[in-house]
Amino acid sequence: MEFSEVIAKRRSVRHFNAKLTVSDEDIRALLDAATLAPSAGNIQPWRFVVVRSAEARQRLQGALHQPWASAAPVVIVVCVDPRPCAARYGDRGEYLYSIQDTAAAVENILLAAVDRGLASCWIGAFDEKAVAEAIGVTSPITPIAVLPVGYSAESARRPSRRPLEEVATWI
Repeated sequence: MEFSEVIAKRRSVRHFNAKLTVSDEDIRALLDAATLAPSAGNIQPWRFVVVRSAEARQRLQGALHQPWASAAPVVIVVCVDPRPCAARYGDRGEYLYSIQDTAAAVENILLAAVDRGLASCWIGAFDEKAVAEAIGVTSPITPIAVLPVGYSAESARRPSRRPLEEVATWI
């Protein structure tokens, strides 16, 4: 698939085909793509927790309060360890660069999923302490995004986008 087609086909999918599993090879490919994201000072502050078992996905569901997410056969929780960014760049590294780096890794996962025929959704609205407890990470490692991954059971239409004239300034 051409890169421009991957970008155009990405959708936030909330219904997954429960009969189809996601292979370890596919998960590894998504994580490999994530680790190729740009990172301030090449620090790579991201951490990934792959949630596969039904029991673990159920725990996560209780923390997310979004039952549809645990219906995906796998959920990747993308976390950040801000300490190395803080050590090199101070507050800006801790509160900005580490989050930017992790967000870039998330987007790479979403695009790699499309390229492999998979679907996902970027969930950012959750109780980070409850999610951290559900997946067994402790501070300062912090969940940033929850990504249910599977095969789509819906045909998500292209969402509307604001025109470039509204969001871009040329100077």
